[in-house]
Amino acid sequence: MTIELGVIVAICGLVVSYLAYQFNRMKELKSDSRIDAEVKAALGYISKGVDDIRVDLKAKDVQISHLAERVTRVEESSKQAHKRIDQVEGERKNDV
Repeated sequence: MTIELGVIVAICGLVVSYLAYQFNRMKELKSDSRIDAEVKAALGYISKGVDDIRVDLKAKDVQISHLAERVTRVEESSKQAHKRIDQVEGERKNDV
């Protein structure tokens, strides 16, 4: 009878150990799933931020190209204005 009691206690111990192992395994899987979901959400947020930065860069490129065109026109206009000023000064020197 003591041997049977010892076998029953050993079997019960094995069953309890197996159930505890399964419970901890499921708990670990849930934790891993939660962490994976958080990482995916963070990556999605980062990806959206990168896309926004790309759009802003394209807009800045367009603004810079327009500004470069305007600067070129202003430089040409100032060259013409200087030529005219030089002509007026030359005419004044000749009149004096």
